[in-house]
Amino acid sequence: MSDGSLSPRVSVVVGLLAMAPVLWYGLTSSSTAGIISVVNVLITIGALLIATGPAEVATVHGGSSA
Repeated sequence: MSDGSLSPRVSVVVGLLAMAPVLWYGLTSSSTAGIISVVNVLITIGALLIATGPAEVATVHGGSSA
């Protein structure tokens, strides 16, 4: 399996799976560090969703078509 055969959205699913150990860390260790870790994972997942989302198509006047 080559890297080109995987959808970029797979990284979003892997990011969501990363929430399990982060939540475990937050429950068993410092709750403050766990909260900060959850926020960091959510920011990363959000950035991946934006980066792998559909591109806006500009109209003649430079605005979006939607």
